[in-house]
Amino acid sequence: MSSLIVQGGARLTGRVRIGGSKNASVAIMPATLFGAGPTRLEDLPDINDVKVFSEILCALGARVDRQEDGSVIIDPTGLSRWDAPYELVKRLRASYYLLGVLLGRFGKAEVALPGGCDIGLRPIDQHLKGFRALGAQVSMEHGMVKLKAKELRGAEIYLDVVSVGATINIMLAATMAKGTTVIENAAKEPHIVDLANLLNAMGARVQGAGTDVVKIRGTDQLNGCTHAVIPDDIEAGTYVMMAAATHGDVRVENIIPQHLDSVLAKLREAGVIVEENGDWVRVAAPGRLKAVSVKTLPYPGFPTDLQQPFVAMMTTAEGVSIVHETIWDNRFGYANELIRMGARIKIDGRTAFIEGVPKLFGIPVCSKNDLRAGAALIIAALSADGESEVDGMEYVDRGYERIDEKMRSLGATVRRAG
Repeated sequence: MSSLIVQGGARLTGRVRIGGSKNASVAIMPATLFGAGPTRLEDLPDINDVKVFSEILCALGARVDRQEDGSVIIDPTGLSRWDAPYELVKRLRASYYLLGVLLGRFGKAEVALPGGCDIGLRPIDQHLKGFRALGAQVSMEHGMVKLKAKELRGAEIYLDVVSVGATINIMLAATMAKGTTVIENAAKEPHIVDLANLLNAMGARVQGAGTDVVKIRGTDQLNGCTHAVIPDDIEAGTYVMMAAATHGDVRVENIIPQHLDSVLAKLREAGVIVEENGDWVRVAAPGRLKAVSVKTLPYPGFPTDLQQPFVAMMTTAEGVSIVHETIWDNRFGYANELIRMGARIKIDGRTAFIEGVPKLFGIPVCSKNDLRAGAALIIAALSADGESEVDGMEYVDRGYERIDEKMRSLGATVRRAG
């Protein structure tokens, strides 16, 4: 395991540029397999999840080439397989998007149940419900999901729960179906809109992305295109919270501030000075934060992927914060590590009660196989007295591009080990 040695107590200041969205990238990369020619992706982040997906696409017969300017060209013309290699798929939760793409492209797909972070059950029943509605036969054997369809036909599909993954997977499969598909109770996350923009640039006909009703008119062929991935709202939110937790003053650049509305509202409530202007936001926290309570919700609510960094930030706030997790059933596993650092946290099911303490203390901690938990422990380490060693950086690297370099540019004293 690799780790990050963090010397706490530094006040972060300066500017940091946010990279392309991880969540958008892992949906957009498989979607490029629909193209009759290559697609150029700009602002695709240089993170481990993107690297793993690149390996998967190459194993299926595509070519993935990162250019000198940082863009990535994906050429699907050599695509020849509809069965994704298990040894790669198990490393990446978003690999299940291959189901919708390969089903649409070949009329069949075989993909293992996904891996990724350990944050609770990840049912894909809504994905499979959508595939069946489009005309696919679904079976599961030895942990493999197998899909087969003579012909995909558009359908009206109501999602029983708001599911980002199901919305994306059904969108992908429906893109190549005959007729019109309507997804009701669809998720609205920004990366769903970004995927729709890519598909439309390739020649698809997707309407309503970003609302709870998405309509897809199927087409026979898509072409390659050039597409710039949207900025990562979760990375941006993490640096915003780093700045607030260290009583810093940081300008977070290359973002879409509207994607952070729920987060910035909570920071203002906590006493943080927030200034927005076009594609950047400045946050400054001159004094001790005030306790704030949140409930994670589907977009545009407070994002579950920022719950852990938020809890870390609240450990030294004045008062008691209450954080209720509604999306995942096992996303407070990192709390014991914060408690070991001196935090006062009580967990009751999906709710955390955080009584703020004056300061935390640096110790060795582990991210517990969850990249957002790793980000939370880094925030805690930055605000703690003394030195901390945050283990499990290979998980953090799944979603944060050059996080140690960016932290150093803001004045943090950090170094890699292991």
